Amino acid sequence: MAKKKTIQTPIITKRPPIVVVMGHIDHGKSTLLDTIRKSNIVDAEAGGITQHLSAYVVPHTTKDGSEETITFLDTPGHEAFQKMRLRGADVADVAILMVSAEDGVKPQTLEALESIKQANIPFVVAINKIDKPGADLPRTQSSLIENEIYIEGMGGDIPWAAVSAKSGEGINELLDLVILAADLAELEGDPNALATGKVIEGKMDAKRGNTATLIVTNGTLKSGQFVIAGNCYAPVRIMEDFQGKTVKEASLSTPIRLVGFTSVPEVGSTFTTVASKKDAEVIVSEINDNNTEANTPVKRSTLPMVPILIKADVLGTIEAIQHELDKFESDRITVRVIDSAVGDINVSDVQNISATKDSIIVGFNVKVERAAQDLADRQGVEIDTFSIIYELSDWLNTALKNRTPKLEEKVETGLVKILKHFSAQKHIHVLGGRVEEGVIKMNQRVTILRRDIEVGKGTIKNLQQYKSDVQKVEEGEFGMQIDTKAELAPGDYLKPYDTVIT
Repeated sequence: MAKKKTIQTPIITKRPPIVVVMGHIDHGKSTLLDTIRKSNIVDAEAGGITQHLSAYVVPHTTKDGSEETITFLDTPGHEAFQKMRLRGADVADVAILMVSAEDGVKPQTLEALESIKQANIPFVVAINKIDKPGADLPRTQSSLIENEIYIEGMGGDIPWAAVSAKSGEGINELLDLVILAADLAELEGDPNALATGKVIEGKMDAKRGNTATLIVTNGTLKSGQFVIAGNCYAPVRIMEDFQGKTVKEASLSTPIRLVGFTSVPEVGSTFTTVASKKDAEVIVSEINDNNTEANTPVKRSTLPMVPILIKADVLGTIEAIQHELDKFESDRITVRVIDSAVGDINVSDVQNISATKDSIIVGFNVKVERAAQDLADRQGVEIDTFSIIYELSDWLNTALKNRTPKLEEKVETGLVKILKHFSAQKHIHVLGGRVEEGVIKMNQRVTILRRDIEVGKGTIKNLQQYKSDVQKVEEGEFGMQIDTKAELAPGDYLKPYDTVIT
């Protein structure tokens, strides 16, 4: 007798909110999460700024005594991480927009607001740093209104709370507003469904292989199943919660780390779940077949090319480095990313890029293998590693400028009329002239004009005025010697010029 297939009955239930905290780089996003979670992530981040998208689950008891859980995403504030912020807003249900009571609205505050609007999710405003001596709540409220962020009590309907992320003051009220916004959004999910969700981070762990951070937005992910994300898949075998503890299943709004992907999944992609490896292989094979495109000719630039290879600890950081490179503009060179990948810098990376002059390997939060550094030294490949994005940005800009070919530019300094030709011996001509405008200087090159037509070039070898040798003449008549092969005559003009390297 054939075994009946069990069909799970759909159960629609309330889903905990996924919350993204956004705002200016130093307005206290990480400190807020630090206080909420009672653990410190600020000190663990280089330079005190968050540079990776992370997810955390926290419990919260509302003022009405209701026990709730909230999943928080922490997104980087630096401008280079715009794609990661957009991704965070895209997966979130509710946003907290952080604004400092000292500084008010900043450009990155407005960038964060734009990301929230694009994601079309509700948000609450947290006016932070109210404990600081420079805090000015009325001025900050006015700053919000001036930027069309219409908060409650000031003619608008956007909920807000005054908080101190450092001391914890006002945070319970803020979380109550988050729960209220989530309740109004009527978030629901089916824990009996096969899990679906988003990939929010991916990396290649040297010891564990390809890993990814996932957020389950519907269903329940269980051990023994297989997750498909883009053109790769992973068995649900090694699954950890946000604290690194091994779990057997993960349900609605839960962030987990999954180890064992066939390749690093694309960040921002949607994941689905199937029951068997065979099912996963069939689906991934179809995806790969559909993604196969005919090779089209690539339009090559005629400008000199600077090849760059990017290695980083996670895919999101590679996006940020690409963003910094995209901002570099030049009409003399073109920048080409030869390759980018997660993981430490190794020998094959150096071999990959060493054939091209002026090549650069940029690493972020990764190590350089000793053999790779030795090979790079021998082959003249520059390797630089960083742990803070704005330091990398500054260095990249300087490195690319240093590789930009220099151009010689002529800067004319004056106009001289030849009044008399005294003598010529070999190529040295002795002349009398008058400065019509500007200045003429010793050792300058000159363009020789006859009736506005160039007839030759020369070099000033001597200048005399009032019977004395001088270094320059700015007005009046004077004597000079010019080295030139051109024939000179009274009435000709000289245009002296400097050569400037740009």
